[in-house]
Amino acid sequence: MNFDMTQLNAQEKYRLLNGGVTPRPIAWISTRSKKGIDNLAPYSFFTVASCNPPVLLYTQVTQRSGIDKDTLQNIKETGECVVNIVNSHLLEKMNATSASIAMDESEFDIAEVEHGNSCTVHPFSVTDSPIRYECTLREIISVSDLPTGGTLVLLDVKSVYVRDELYSDEGINQALIDSVGKMGADGYSFTSNYIALNRPE
Repeated sequence: MNFDMTQLNAQEKYRLLNGGVTPRPIAWISTRSKKGIDNLAPYSFFTVASCNPPVLLYTQVTQRSGIDKDTLQNIKETGECVVNIVNSHLLEKMNATSASIAMDESEFDIAEVEHGNSCTVHPFSVTDSPIRYECTLREIISVSDLPTGGTLVLLDVKSVYVRDELYSDEGINQALIDSVGKMGADGYSFTSNYIALNRPE
């Protein structure tokens, strides 16, 4: 079955992209508004844009209302955020923070997420996140402001927290991260079945 994208509506395109490009890592992004309200929201259109310099990238999918989500508004205003990596222990709390709440409420409180001060930026870090990237805004690129269109957000990584037992001279132990991936619709995947393959020479 082949789909001509020019013949599909926005939601049909979204389902084909969201359901096929899987699993996707989850950026659980914490920000703080100018008024001091702490925000926490998950984004699964997320990856590394560059290692030198260290830059992360996430995409905000445009809401039907056309209004920016709190995360992007806060990053535009303050230029700071923390990207918290989600493991299976945090999955349900992460999901709870995807609910729509008033701008003067905090997802940290609503979902009862433990948090602490970050080292280099003002937004809180998720205490139980195994890996956390403290970032400042590098660039915002609008791809489309149509419903389900995208805004790319490039983030300069200023510091990285890695839980002690996950790190050695070889780097981050991939078999122990227990990170969660996003599938299409409401699905998630786990990394418990970890397999390593040597690259051919």
